[in-house]
Amino acid sequence: MILALESSCDETAVAVFDPARGLTGEWVHSQIALHERHGGVVPDLATREHLRHFGPLLARAKAEVGFDRVTQVAVTNGPGLAACLAIGGAAAKSLALALRVPLAGVNHLRGHVWSPFIALHAERPENFDARLAELLPHLGLIVSGGNTILFTLSAERRVTVLSSTRDDAAGEALDKGAKLLGLGYPGGPLIEQLALQGRPDAFDFPRGIGRRDELDFSFSGVKTSLRYQIEKLTPAEVQARLPDLCASYQQAVLDALARKTRAALEQGAGSFRSLGLSGGVANNRALRTALQGEANRRRIPFLAAQPQHTGDNAGMIAFAAWADAAGTERAAGLSLRVEPSAALA
Repeated sequence: MILALESSCDETAVAVFDPARGLTGEWVHSQIALHERHGGVVPDLATREHLRHFGPLLARAKAEVGFDRVTQVAVTNGPGLAACLAIGGAAAKSLALALRVPLAGVNHLRGHVWSPFIALHAERPENFDARLAELLPHLGLIVSGGNTILFTLSAERRVTVLSSTRDDAAGEALDKGAKLLGLGYPGGPLIEQLALQGRPDAFDFPRGIGRRDELDFSFSGVKTSLRYQIEKLTPAEVQARLPDLCASYQQAVLDALARKTRAALEQGAGSFRSLGLSGGVANNRALRTALQGEANRRRIPFLAAQPQHTGDNAGMIAFAAWADAAGTERAAGLSLRVEPSAALA
């Protein structure tokens, strides 16, 4: 069994994974209400909250599932906020020493790579390897506040990055757009809610890099375009047309994501046997629908991470430590280091 900890940003999370059964327990303390008052994540406050809540979460986990069968401790060691990662790393080292089990560092982005497969394992744990083999090679899209990445997962379970964003991530663009519109934090869900009442063709916003052979993303242009559009309207007009602004802005971001994913599928010339979606923005229903359509047209399965595994969570860290053992960093004792700027590799 694997005991996993996650503290890369503003969620304190613990999970226990049993390869024979799946995730037997997940415990999360969310800091959204705290950071909402500040309009975004405040690193010092996030670090303080991790210090306050890891103890109680671990106590709950031990009381509910026990640690006597734990054979490994896994922890997110990057990318993320340095101080936040350090808190999780210190807790994981202490647990590994106390339980006398190995310690593994898991790249947070590799957690997102594997998160769409957690539900597949839960259905039939004993047959996971055979079912996974039928889905590889796999094309995946990670869309979060800090990352927008297209990657492949080969039949040998090797991860290869196809493209990423040259500036803002998609989730960051949605949050910044929401701030420009005077909405709260986190902005993506608020924009999605208002977009349901608006017209996605009411305003013409750019779709990033237009070349079909170029897979990189860019979202700074659409954000700047929104700011210019707001400046053309009076405050009363902005409020009156808020649903249309949200719908059009969101559509521009989602179109860019769908177009680049479609281009990657076309460049793969039918080699991909499944399509995946993960990260916080994966909860956007319109994006899920668009990518489901791309998968349906190619008659391949579409795997989207479950809502509880789209954000910062320890469940995906535990699962990745097991399913992607070759991609985890093994450490002895206290030697595991945090890597705040770690890339997906």
